[in-house]
Order: sequence, then C-alpha cells, then structure tokens
Amino acid sequence: MLRICEIFTSIQGESTYAGLPCTFIRLSGCNLRCLYCDTTYAYEEGEDYTIDSLVDEAVRADTEVVEVTGGEPLEQEETPVLLKALLDKGFKKKVLVETNGSKDISVLDPRAIVIMDIKTPGSGEAGSFDLHNIARLKPSDEVKFVLTSREDYEWARSFLQEHDVLLKSEVLFSPAFGSLEPRTLAGWILDDALTVRLNLQLHKYIFKPDERGV
Repeated sequence: MLRICEIFTSIQGESTYAGLPCTFIRLSGCNLRCLYCDTTYAYEEGEDYTIDSLVDEAVRADTEVVEVTGGEPLEQEETPVLLKALLDKGFKKKVLVETNGSKDISVLDPRAIVIMDIKTPGSGEAGSFDLHNIARLKPSDEVKFVLTSREDYEWARSFLQEHDVLLKSEVLFSPAFGSLEPRTLAGWILDDALTVRLNLQLHKYIFKPDERGV
C-alpha cells in the first residue's frame, strides 16, 4: 500500500523526456523543504492505493512514459516494489523515478531511470545529498541541479568539477521558475562551455505555473 497525492497524464516537462506524454504517479510525503518547492501540497495530501491498482492506472493511461515522483518517493518503503511491478508488467513504457538525492537509490530496480536532484544553496537544503549516490548512478540516469542565482550556478559548476564522474550520466541545469531567467543561465553555460543540458520546466510554459494535474 502506498500513500498517493495524485495521478494524472500530461506532457513531461523536465529531463531529456520533456515534451513526451507521461503518466505521473505523485507520492505523498517529503523529508526536505526546498524554498522553491512547487508541490508543497504533496507533503501531507493523499489517499492509500494498492500497487496493483496503480499499475492498472498506468496501463489504462497508455503513455510510453510513466514517472513516479513526489514529494520524495523514496520516503515510502514500498516505492521500489511499485517500480518493479510497473517494469515487470512488460508493456512498452519507460519508468522514471524523480528523487531529491538524499535517499539511497541502490534499492531501485536497475531498469528504472533515475532523475536525481542535487540540491544547491538556493534550495535551502544544500548538504542533503547522499554522496554515495554518485557511484550508484547508471549511464541511463540523469542528474538535475535547480539553480536560483549565479551563486547556485558557480556552486553546481564546482560540484561537477569535483565529481566529474557525474558526466557519465545526463546532467541538467534547470533555472528555478521565476528566480533565474533561462536566457541568463544559457549565457553562463555557453561562456563556460559546460557539457550540460539546459532544462526548462516546459509544463509551466504550456500551462499555468501553479496549475495542478498538468
């Protein structure tokens, strides 16, 4: 049994899968309190679902991508079981899991694609990242830095220089919506010739920034 905040189908807004139809399973609960969090309602809201019922929902949605997100999905012990059940179903879907990087990702089925945050100072949660997760990443996984300022950018750039093994995975630099202009961040990336991908929250440009279920 898992506590679920919401289930919906929309356009994937982030990662290298941005622009694709995606079914989102948002779990309740989070161990962090990022200053720019846009899903604070997931801290407490939710209803209990069986894993079988969640798999059935994903099958009915019939999208090629399913994402398990939160909150922080690894706060719930049964999340790895859900991911395995989705993957074992054998349909054509790619299964993504978005995590804040503070929890051990080695508990996840290796077939799942991990989208892992590394929290910068502007989040208010710098230092929450489990450094052991760097060695647990697969080439198919992705790492995301949400940046609010030049300070965050320089911090993330230094982190990459110190842990250049991260570049074996896709590295995403994402401007915090409303805090850092995408054009400004693009200029910094180009000036420094960084091998990272500019990652916009596409759904916030398509829909209203605070609209739920999209």
